[in-house]
Amino acid sequence: MAALSIGYQIHFHFNPPNFPPLPTKFSSLSFTAKHPLRCHHIGCPKIYAPPAVSVMAFGSREVLPPALDSSSEPPVIFDGTPKLYISYSCPYAQRTWIARNYKGLQEKIKLVPIDLKNRPDWYKEKVYPANKVPSLEHNNEVKGESMDLIRYIDSNFEGPSLFPDDPSKREFAEEMFSHFDSFYKAVISSFKEDTVNDAITAFDSIETALSKFVDGPFFLGTFSLVDIAYAPFIERFQPFLLDVKNFDITTGRTKLAAWIEEMNQIEAYTVTKRDPKELLESYKKRFLSQV
Repeated sequence: MAALSIGYQIHFHFNPPNFPPLPTKFSSLSFTAKHPLRCHHIGCPKIYAPPAVSVMAFGSREVLPPALDSSSEPPVIFDGTPKLYISYSCPYAQRTWIARNYKGLQEKIKLVPIDLKNRPDWYKEKVYPANKVPSLEHNNEVKGESMDLIRYIDSNFEGPSLFPDDPSKREFAEEMFSHFDSFYKAVISSFKEDTVNDAITAFDSIETALSKFVDGPFFLGTFSLVDIAYAPFIERFQPFLLDVKNFDITTGRTKLAAWIEEMNQIEAYTVTKRDPKELLESYKKRFLSQV
């Protein structure tokens, strides 16, 4: 029998460059030894140098901090630590949260959740005058707008790229970014009407978009900022349309069904998801009261 005496710090933060994350629970392991690794065999003690291992993987789930409200003290602003101000329930903030996770930045960018129903005064006064989430504190500046922030996080932090080099894919990505507002408005209009014609058209456009590239199940083939831009909203639209309008967005849309299935294999995304029942009740309160 061998006796091991080790002092290691273990961190998991996965993603293979240029590939969508594997559905495995462990894809990265990095650790540093405080002391040498001693393996004592009978009559043959040996000392090994600390191993250097760096294999990227989404494995450990970070402990999420509680949301800060009007009674909470503010964090120290501009202390050199990048901070991502979000709400756990906001789909726009969820975009930036996913991007941060996918690039393995859980230890580099600190999450600062805000209670939007009882938001602290100091957030508007000291952090972000627009008083919205998400916002990102980085390099002594605070930036906002989710679409801009996911691009910023991808360009200014380490980790696998979320925007392809292929010119045709970059061009299509820009088209899909521009298309988002019309997609969103079409679906929301169906929430307020007797028919779901606008939603049908909107999701047909998504099915067509997902058929553009055949090298993977995502909008650009491989997982990208485009998937991040759409996922939080489709996550919310799907249960509401099914429950309230009896409209299954995946019926007859095999590409969309496969995309949803593949998205649910990406831990960077799944750890940010809300309970579908919670999303449904939230949307019922928001939209059915307007009908």
